[in-house]
Amino acid sequence: MADPEQTSPDPTPTPDPAEPAEPAPRPLDELRELIDSIDAGLIELLNKRASLVVEVGWSKRGSGVPIYAPHREQEVLQRVLDANKGPLPERSIEGIYRELMSGSFALERSLRIGYLGPPGSYSHLAATRQFGSSVSFEDLHDIAGVFTEVRRGHVDYGLAPIENSAIGGVVETLDALMTSAGEISIYAEVQIAVHHALLTNCEPSEVRRIHAKPEAAAQCRVWLATQYPQAEIVPSPSSSRAAQTASEEARLAQSIAAKGGSAAIGSALAGQIYGVNVLFDRIEDNPNNVTRFFVISKQQAERSGDDKTSIMLKTVDKPGALAEVLTVLASAGINLSHLDKRPSGAVNWDYTFFMDALGHRDDPQMAGVLEELKAHCKELTVLGSYPRSKRIL
Repeated sequence: MADPEQTSPDPTPTPDPAEPAEPAPRPLDELRELIDSIDAGLIELLNKRASLVVEVGWSKRGSGVPIYAPHREQEVLQRVLDANKGPLPERSIEGIYRELMSGSFALERSLRIGYLGPPGSYSHLAATRQFGSSVSFEDLHDIAGVFTEVRRGHVDYGLAPIENSAIGGVVETLDALMTSAGEISIYAEVQIAVHHALLTNCEPSEVRRIHAKPEAAAQCRVWLATQYPQAEIVPSPSSSRAAQTASEEARLAQSIAAKGGSAAIGSALAGQIYGVNVLFDRIEDNPNNVTRFFVISKQQAERSGDDKTSIMLKTVDKPGALAEVLTVLASAGINLSHLDKRPSGAVNWDYTFFMDALGHRDDPQMAGVLEELKAHCKELTVLGSYPRSKRIL
């Protein structure tokens, strides 16, 4: 006899009347027809926009206005992001509009962007995310070469890494800024998330050598010690070259019917370019690894309303000179977001300081501070004022 206290569970839970019922989906064919109709409207609107861009290009050529204007880029991106009500995330909207602006540059005039190569480097990755796929990219062999080609006008803009959140400032860029001060200007800044991948065409258990730029290997030290403690870490001049070497060694092993063994630490982009598969993605020890880049130009950027100013200076030779400089900035309420130094190269123990302060050189407050700082400095150069990067690409 069944226990009256025991009841069998109801297999269909009672719906909560407070929750709205999910609407019945429309037929798939009907939804696809609607999407096709919207696509046709989008194409028409995009080409209307493109026609206006062509007119903008004519106007710029007549007035000497730069094709790429960072303050205008910030304005356009912020306006479309403010207008976005979803469900597309902001990152998708920004990606669409960056590619749209890249196509607009090509309609106005083809742009050439110099970056620290080879192709597949993180500088290459930053350049493509910032400028899209419709511009020309020039693979330059060192950071000093990026500055040289911008100065000579062989490229319109250059991209150079200035600091990494894990390892700090990039000394080659600081040295190039000293050499090129007064001839180039910092025109914009770009931040990208740096995700390292283990690239190889062999099985995980077959990895014996890992080619890596020393800085990249250092950023994956814990992961490497855990996953591949016996592997030989072979220094490489760049992440791109590491991927190239792993690819070449894999082809050689295949040609002699030998097992693989070579891998590289690099970007997924480098793996695509050199035909090396991503075995493990995001192997960096710090998941918040970010590199900041400067876009350099012979032009000066206009105010955007949310800017930075980069300053290079040498203080007078007296006790407390640097403290006085910092006091001037603090008294004016100007936030210092970055401070670095390099040996001047002229006299031992003489240093050049690099500072990023929030504000534009044309802001009255910043202009007054820059004038006041001259009294505390042997040399002072404004390297550029540019829109502050708000998002990590």
